[in-house]
Amino acid sequence: MVNGYLKGKAPAAFDLLFWNGDDTNLPGPMYCWYLRNTYLENKLREPGGTVQCSVPVDLSRIDAPAFIYASRDDHIVPWKTAYAGTQLLGGETRFVLGASGHIAGVINPPAKKKRNHWVGDLAADAGAWLDNAQSIDGSWWPAWSEWLATHAGAKVAARRALGSAEFPIIEPVPGRYVKAKAA
Repeated sequence: MVNGYLKGKAPAAFDLLFWNGDDTNLPGPMYCWYLRNTYLENKLREPGGTVQCSVPVDLSRIDAPAFIYASRDDHIVPWKTAYAGTQLLGGETRFVLGASGHIAGVINPPAKKKRNHWVGDLAADAGAWLDNAQSIDGSWWPAWSEWLATHAGAKVAARRALGSAEFPIIEPVPGRYVKAKAA
């Protein structure tokens, strides 16, 4: 705190905090709308509570598989609030609860063999779900990979050459749009 705020020194490298630099850079009016409607007023959970492209949004009409992850000690998205999302979607939904907080719970690769996560059948509320959930040692990533595999098509080999006759390469990666500064 003293070095960073009072002396203006850069903090020591810390891999978890690197993710904080991944800004969304949303336009101001859109960001204000987003915070007001989805966080403050929580209108997205209400059928027709928000309208996008002249269409009232009703999450219960989304009939697609969903994997909802939350971190148990998350200070930004409390896990019980995230769990409530399982009751909003119309399709098959899987909920996994990871140990730790907002970033550390998510950034937990299997190779580190750290922490744990909980899995279980959905219940009417978060407390009932956790009471019956199974704690599994290690990262939640393998559970996610397994879930993805059940909803993915056949695996295909990576292309050896980029572009095609229909979609030719425009310029070398990463592309000038990535390098352009947002106003």
